[in-house]
Amino acid sequence: MRRIIREIFDAESKVDAVLQQARERAADIRRAADKEVSERASDARRQAQAMVQAAAQEARNEVAGIQAEAIRRADQQATALRNSKAEAMDDLLNRICAAILNTECEMDNQ
Repeated sequence: MRRIIREIFDAESKVDAVLQQARERAADIRRAADKEVSERASDARRQAQAMVQAAAQEARNEVAGIQAEAIRRADQQATALRNSKAEAMDDLLNRICAAILNTECEMDNQ
């Protein structure tokens, strides 16, 4: 009977030791998995950040190009408007000068 009890205690001790080893191994696996997940998440964050920065730079470049094109077109339109109105402005200026000169002549004659 003592031998059977002793064998049961020995068996329980062995089971406890195996369970403890299994728990330790599970904890090691869990730590390794957590580390891998953390590393992968960090890598994914870095890649996402690089993608966002690249997209933002591309958008800034595109906006700069659009602005430059808009400024170029506005300058062309302003030049064309000035050129088209230059003759009319010269004519108006000549008329104003003539009116002033005629008025001065009339005042001198009186």
